[in-house]
Formats: sequence, structure tokens, C-alpha cells
Amino acid sequence: MCLISFAWQPGTPTPLRLMGNRDEFYARPTAPLGEWQDSPDVIGGRDLEAGGSWLAAKRGGVVAALTNVRDLQLSVPTGAPSRGELVANALQSGDIEGWLTALNEGEALRYAGFNLLVATPQRLWHLHRGRDRLALSEVSPGVHGLSNADLNSPWPKLLQVRDALEQSLLSVGTLQTWPSTVQRAMQNPQQAADEALPDTGVGLELERQLSAAFIVGEHYGTRATSWLTMDSHGHIEITEQRFGPLGRFEGETTLALPSGSLASTS
Repeated sequence: MCLISFAWQPGTPTPLRLMGNRDEFYARPTAPLGEWQDSPDVIGGRDLEAGGSWLAAKRGGVVAALTNVRDLQLSVPTGAPSRGELVANALQSGDIEGWLTALNEGEALRYAGFNLLVATPQRLWHLHRGRDRLALSEVSPGVHGLSNADLNSPWPKLLQVRDALEQSLLSVGTLQTWPSTVQRAMQNPQQAADEALPDTGVGLELERQLSAAFIVGEHYGTRATSWLTMDSHGHIEITEQRFGPLGRFEGETTLALPSGSLASTS
């Protein structure tokens, strides 16, 4: 994904609410939200080119989500594996904390820059692999945002979607304002003012295009908006809306991972 806003509230009936946008080239082959044939206890979208994912969940209450770090000065090893495999590996790990610790001790340097979130109903980890640091931490309770820098880096679109989630949680009748309030912010195509743009080394024109929460383009843009809730028992529900070139709506799927069998609506 390229933009995520999430509320981490451990000890409550719904410890995790998360919404994000996946920005990608439309030509890259992708499977929509669904049950993974090689891992039937996992649901998520799938990158058919490299086999990984940007957001997926496992029956029993595990969620993994990824954003790339955009930094042209970050050194990337030759033949670096796809960062999307980190999501798949997180959901297949029998020892999440041990696996994350090994990444933090140097294994993560095999990859280009990324942010990885891994959540259970009780714990939420964030692993950042950037140019200047490799760091694993447990996320503090509250509302947070991730884009293509570090956790809560104040990029305009991150602040907008994080504020929308905060307002949603403060509103009377949260169930009526989630996810609609955050969805409107996530699907806002307005670009940021030039003076507010980050400088990630890609040039002003591309920085402008990428500054929108919802990127509209002919060859590259926001291909999916996804939102997820996980309750304290580990029950998970994910909805994915899909988009084609120039923001054309292409469908919506909702899947749930209760304690028993998979439930879905499309």
C-alpha cells in the first residue's frame, strides 16, 4: 500500500481499524481480495507477478500490511526480493516476534525500503527499513498514519486521512461514521500545494501527482481502497474497492474471517 490510516485501541472490543490505498501500475497483474489457494486460512489481495501482498489477514487474528519507502538515495541490494513477500511471510510465521526480530537484526536489509505492520488483537508491531535506520517497535495506542516515509511522517495526505479517522472515532455513533468519513478522505484526488510537498527525489511533477490520497492516472494510480476491522476475539472483516485507469470503479468485495468458515459478499 502507499497510504494507511489506522486506529490501534488494544483492550477494546475493536482493537484495530485500518484503511489504506494501494497505488500501482495498472499493467501489473493482480488478484482481487480473496482466499489464497495455497494458504486457505489467509485472505487478501495478491500480486500475481511476485506472489506477495500489500494487505492480508489470517484466520485466528493476524493482520499484515505494507507500504514502500520512497527514497531514491536508499541503497537497494542487487536482486532484492519483492517487499510484498513480507506480508505473506508474516502470516505464515509461527513466531511473529522472533521473525520480526530477525528482520530487525539485519535480514530486512535484503529488501528495498518499507514499513511493515503486523497485528494481533493484543499487539501491533511496526518495522521500518529506511535509509538512515532499521527499527522495530510496538505501536502505541492511538490513531496513526503511514505513507512512503516513516510512521506518522507529516505528509499532507497522511495528515488528512489520519485526521479523518480521528474525527470518525470522536463522532457520536462511530459505527455510522466508520468507514465512510475515512473513505471520503482516502478517495480524495486533490493534490497538495507545492510548498507542502515532500522531496523524495522524484521531481516536482511526480511529487505533485503522488501527493493526492487517491491518485488518478492512465497508467499508474490508486488501484484499491481497502478497510479492515479486527475485534478482540480475532474476528476480521476486510472490504476492498477496486479501480482501473482514470479512477474507473471496477468492483467491491467483502470477506470475513470468523472463528469458523469463511464468509463473503461480492
